[in-house]
This record gives sequence, structure tokens and C-alpha cells, in this order.
Amino acid sequence: MSNALSRIKDLKARMQQSIIGQEGVIDRLIIGLLANGNLLVEGLPGLAKTRAIKAMAKNLEADFSRIQFTPDLLPSDVTGTEVYHQAGGEGTFRFEQGPIFSNIVLADEINRAPAKVQAALLEAMEERQVTVSGTTHKMEPLFMVMATQNPVEQEGTYPLPEAQMDRFLMHVLITYPPVEDEVKVIELVRGEEKAALERTKPESGDASDPETSQPDPISKTAVFEARAEIAGIHVSDAIARYMADLVQATRTPGAYTEDLERWIEIGASPRASIALDKCGRTHAWLSGRDYVDPLDVQAIVHDVFRHRLTLSFEAEGDGRTPDQVVDEIVRNVALT
Repeated sequence: MSNALSRIKDLKARMQQSIIGQEGVIDRLIIGLLANGNLLVEGLPGLAKTRAIKAMAKNLEADFSRIQFTPDLLPSDVTGTEVYHQAGGEGTFRFEQGPIFSNIVLADEINRAPAKVQAALLEAMEERQVTVSGTTHKMEPLFMVMATQNPVEQEGTYPLPEAQMDRFLMHVLITYPPVEDEVKVIELVRGEEKAALERTKPESGDASDPETSQPDPISKTAVFEARAEIAGIHVSDAIARYMADLVQATRTPGAYTEDLERWIEIGASPRASIALDKCGRTHAWLSGRDYVDPLDVQAIVHDVFRHRLTLSFEAEGDGRTPDQVVDEIVRNVALT
């Protein structure tokens, strides 16, 4: 096991200490971080979306910011703006960075913000830069956005257009944890509250520094070293063709089954192929292998495809979900 892999597994273990019952979310967060991509996370309130990304930022040498999206938010509230400063009788405009200029950004309930704000955020995600008053401001090399949306509260929301959804590396769904895990969640939160109360006691020492017992955060260097190793993961011609065939099946579904032809209206873009390659290599590296096999691709294909497929009215009438359609694609596309 390489030094970088050891440190990333340490990061995962630390996150698991404060996140119970959401193994898939932790895995996808780490894949997104290492694949240098952004995640769209969908789930009901209270399922540890915010807690998960805070746990990553807390255990990583990284700046964290949270943006609560609301209908009255302005693009400058996200990106920053030029502010007039006057000193010594002279005035100048100075750029004040917005919360997007952090290493890890939580964009909470992105579908509650109007189109201009969504566009400003997605431009920063795609271009890794912000242009204000003709001046371009670059983001840091370590930059990741996790945007969340609530699947049930749709009143007063602005759903992301399909073309903008395509810019997310993966679309992750969060479900309720099993009952056994929920019991552990109760015990975990109770223990955290007890520890917090203990730290406020006068005899407990310096109450202003409750994190003194925490281990040192994992350095950004570990992430960059991991990315360098992932870039060297071997992808055979057969696996590359398999990934391309999966994407092609979404565009020509009639060549596979009649059901797929009825269910898929618009297929995935070339960004899906790139995402399969990035996430597949990252999944293989996290599994301790230096090559990608079909199981790596199949492990992440639902997260890569589910927001890139436009299903037909017939599919919705049949009660088909994007994941069920992806299952059908995987069953019918062979590794050649």
C-alpha cells in the first residue's frame, strides 16, 4: 500500500467515526475529491449530507465554506464582488472573495436559487475561475463543490437544467439508514453532546480549544499524490471500449432492447465517458489495484449516469427510475 493510499484510507476511517450508515456517501465524497470533480447529492433532510462534507473538511487540511441557497441570493453573494476602498485621499476597487473561494464548498439546496446564481456557481465549478469586472480570479488546485437538493420540497425551487446537471461528476442518492445504524447514530450524537458538556466545565482545561485532542489533519499533499498515482492506473483497450459502449447504449438504445428504446429520450454526453474513466480509475486505486476492471466501472456507473439520462414519458408512466434503466443498460452491454 502506497503512502498516499494509506493516508486517504485514514481520512475515510476518520470520517466513518462521525458518519454512521452512509458508507456510500463517504466513498463517493472521496472519489469526487480524488477525481477532481463535483457532486450533486440528493436526499431528504437529516441524512448527514452537511455532516459528511464537514467531516471531510475537518480531517483534511482544507478551507470549508457553506452557502445556503435562497431565492433572493445574488451571483455576487457566491463569487464575490469589487468593493470600493478609500485611504489617504485615494480610492480603489478591491476584489472581495466570496464563499466559493474555498477548498471544499457545500452548496446547500442549490435548486432554491434562481438561474443566475446557479450559473455563477456552475461556471466556477467548470472553469475553476471567476471573472469580475474583466479580471479573472483562479480557484485553488484543491477545489470541490458538493451541491445538495431536496427531492420532496419542490415549491419555490428552480430545478437545474439538464445541461447544467451534466457538469456534476456524479449524482449521489442518499437513503434512510437501517434501524441498527440509526441506533448507533443516537448513541453517537448523545456521546458528542456529553463530550461537549464535559469540555465546558472549568476543571476540564481550556474550554476555548475543544479540538486539542484531535489528530493532525491530513495534508493537501496526500490528495495531490493520490491524484498523481490515479493518473497512472492502467485502463485496457477493452475496458475503455466497455465504458464507451455503455455511454453509446444511452444514445442508441434501440440497438439493444425495445424497452430501452421506449424509456430513454436523450442519452449521455461525452462528459459521461470522461466521468466513467476518472471514477473507475479512482475506484480501482482505492481498492488497491493498479488497473481498472469491469467491476470498478459497474460500481460507479449509476452515479455517473442517473442525472445524465432524460427518460421518456412512457418510462415515467411505467414507473421506471433512472437506476432501473441503468441496470438494464449494464445487463445488455457486453465487455468485448
